Amino acid sequence: EFKITSEQIQVSVPVTVFHISGWLDAQSEVQLLETAKSAHNEGARYLLIDMKDLDTLTSAGMRALQKVYQLYTPKDESAKMAHIKLCNAPPQIYNVLSITGFLQNISMYESQDSALDSFGKE
Repeated sequence: EFKITSEQIQVSVPVTVFHISGWLDAQSEVQLLETAKSAHNEGARYLLIDMKDLDTLTSAGMRALQKVYQLYTPKDESAKMAHIKLCNAPPQIYNVLSITGFLQNISMYESQDSALDSFGKE
């Protein structure tokens, strides 16, 4: 079962943190996208996705992450500052993200604290 919990953390910029767990696949893709769109519509501009409890990431899950990346990355700023970051990916999830080249665009951090510290410091 896929679950998302969310919290706001103020660092140098306000960051919305999604804690995702379960399987990010075709069944849960819409849930992630709707949650990300809702947060964006409410003013969130910086997003950290904590993958600590994510069990499986499928191609549909990758597609959902790509769409969230596009939503949170202003077209004119893509090279200046990352608006979305990832943290705490289990080894199997990290390997999938790495092999597919996903981590060339989105930074991965080993802890939530290190990811939060990096916002606004690009």
